[in-house]
Amino acid sequence: MTESVKLDVLSDPICPWCYIGKTHLDRALAEEGEHPFVIEWHPFQLNPDMPDEGMDRREYLERKFGGKEGAIKVYSQIAQHAEDAGIEIDFAAIQRTPNTVNAHRLIHWAGIEGKQNAVVDALFAAYFKEGRDIGNVEVLADIADSAGMDASVVTRLMQSDEDLESIRQRDTHSREMGVSSVPTFIVGSRHAVPGAQPPELWRKVIAELREQANVAE
Repeated sequence: MTESVKLDVLSDPICPWCYIGKTHLDRALAEEGEHPFVIEWHPFQLNPDMPDEGMDRREYLERKFGGKEGAIKVYSQIAQHAEDAGIEIDFAAIQRTPNTVNAHRLIHWAGIEGKQNAVVDALFAAYFKEGRDIGNVEVLADIADSAGMDASVVTRLMQSDEDLESIRQRDTHSREMGVSSVPTFIVGSRHAVPGAQPPELWRKVIAELREQANVAE
């Protein structure tokens, strides 16, 4: 098997394309069995200027997409892609669009404990399937608990400014490096793969990495 290759993922847990992209990646990795990737999730806020308390989702979508018709058009396409990926999303259940900085803090802390994948999955499920407000500290503590983290520690950290500025700086750094949309996958610190790519592409990438490793040997 090839040596480990870092796969850095820039994502936002309220981004439906990120959810779809992770689903495609997970499917490819499951089909491959062994794979070379060591995966780390990084913060990128779709709405870095979102008020701390978030805002009404309908108002947010209509502002972003130039009215109700624009929002319906965009989200009907997203719903179709999600269905094709085997994902059930309950858009009607989502009442608020949150500020995701605290969700990104949780993902960062989960990484320290080796629980990033579980937390990222739980955030996507909470938001897109259950319509929960993942900007809410109690909701985030509950998600942390479900992933095997200490909810009381997470709550205490959320009530402080721990890692808050670091998350914002990492987000800003990604934009300065030219990232303008998510998901963005960076393979081996060299190759950027933007968008919710299908499983076939990831299988091809893994095959190429294996081939390169065999040549190097």
